[in-house]
Amino acid sequence: MLEAAVSNAPVFLLAACRCLALILTLPLFSSRTVPRMAKIALAGYMAYFIFPHISLSSGAYSGYSAYISPSGNFTLDYVFLLAGEAMIGIITGLIIQVIFAAFSTAGQFFAFQMGLSASEVYDSLSQVENPLMGQFFNFMAMLIFLQNRWLQQLFLYGLTESFRAVNAFSIVSSTGFMAEFMMSSLTLLFKDALIIALPIMSSLFLINVSVGILSKAAPQMNLLSEGFPILMLTAFFLISVLVPQFWRFFERCFADGFGLIEKMIMRLGGAVP
Repeated sequence: MLEAAVSNAPVFLLAACRCLALILTLPLFSSRTVPRMAKIALAGYMAYFIFPHISLSSGAYSGYSAYISPSGNFTLDYVFLLAGEAMIGIITGLIIQVIFAAFSTAGQFFAFQMGLSASEVYDSLSQVENPLMGQFFNFMAMLIFLQNRWLQQLFLYGLTESFRAVNAFSIVSSTGFMAEFMMSSLTLLFKDALIIALPIMSSLFLINVSVGILSKAAPQMNLLSEGFPILMLTAFFLISVLVPQFWRFFERCFADGFGLIEKMIMRLGGAVP
């Protein structure tokens, strides 16, 4: 199979380009702590195992046969094909990033009410400054993502099916659908983040209102100084109680996210010429 990959290097490079773009945008793999050589090697291994299922005579890659030189020379058309393959991998990885961003955003919603908005640390997974609670939910989501083998399903099924059904031309011919799809994904991000944070946000809001009323009723009592410990203890207590519910909701979010990826592949697969 190695000789076949070398003799069909342009096709192998197209597959490797999509795999590399997906790895560079996936959570955990996109972190700077992962060496670049490891990312390139993983993309090469993935393309090596996917390559036997790709053919220029049938399937989604059949539309590339007119743009790949029989001699294997690089042309401007081939460069655009590489860019299109990279775009498919980036879009797939961004959808997974949106799912994780919902969990991180949920932590940011109530971190300010807890008094932890100033305690931001560098999150190596999302590579941004993130409040402690956002990072906590991000790590929890990563644990669920790995434990439920969503990563294996993404590589073994999602990526393989995308090679069978989607090519760069399907992206170009479905720009309207892709714009609507990405906007709906962002809408789901804020909806899921609000659902996760709403129980804690509402509880902390009621505590703030109660402390404010008591401070007005008894000004001699410095209740505001006691408000921050009460808010933090209440928030941590609610999080510890709601962890099983959060776990199930995170699993449902990943299932819905992979359903969106499947819907995108099926929709773009119908647009393959």
